[in-house]
Amino acid sequence: MHIHAVPAFRDNYIWVLEDGRNAVAVDPGDAAPVEDFLQRRALALAAVIATHHHADHVGGLVALKARWRCPTFGPAHESIAELDTRLEEGDRITLPALGIELETLDIPGHTAGHIALFGGGMVFCGDTLFTCGCGRLFEGTPPQMTASLAKLARLPGDTRVYCGHEYTMANIRFAEAVEPGNRKLAERKQRDAAKRARDEPTVPSTMAEELATNPFLRCREPEVAAAAERRAGRSLAGEIEVFATIREWKNAF
Repeated sequence: MHIHAVPAFRDNYIWVLEDGRNAVAVDPGDAAPVEDFLQRRALALAAVIATHHHADHVGGLVALKARWRCPTFGPAHESIAELDTRLEEGDRITLPALGIELETLDIPGHTAGHIALFGGGMVFCGDTLFTCGCGRLFEGTPPQMTASLAKLARLPGDTRVYCGHEYTMANIRFAEAVEPGNRKLAERKQRDAAKRARDEPTVPSTMAEELATNPFLRCREPEVAAAAERRAGRSLAGEIEVFATIREWKNAF
């Protein structure tokens, strides 16, 4: 099986898993790039998965389902048209035709009902966890997002992280402002800048790499907490306040 980053819009990735004959699309914000990809590789679409309800992740779902008459999967607690199977924490699915089992994780924060799908050494986390960053809190709260990120952080370190956008270099610039002394972050910047110079995706990363470099997973680290307190101009009472402060900082960065 292979996993492909199919670009959409300005910086979205639609993830397409395929085995040479059949394919599954994850977060298809637009049907056209998926159809083009399927046609070029002579693939049949066997299923569609959505992680959350934002249009840039589900805008192509209805058209793809109508064209391919394939099953669709998505979050149980969000309003998304034409979902056949609605998933919540602990639910497991086997991807049609590909035979890969994925487990559902509830990860609210970016949206109220956001889910991730984990299995086979990979996690599709939509816009909750980004490479070296995290999503904005459009519908959730800092305690929710902190808990969701902690849940993802408990996945094995070699888990490949498939998020929804190519935001890595901008996120690294912010991470440097928060934790300038992080040597692993400096190494990551060099590696990922080289990928972008070759017009290659920086996604997926691994959970181990995120734990070592992503400030939103490092709110207990002294340097991150100290930077947040300087930004807030006061002492902060624990991880959630540190997270809330750096998330607001990132919003204005």
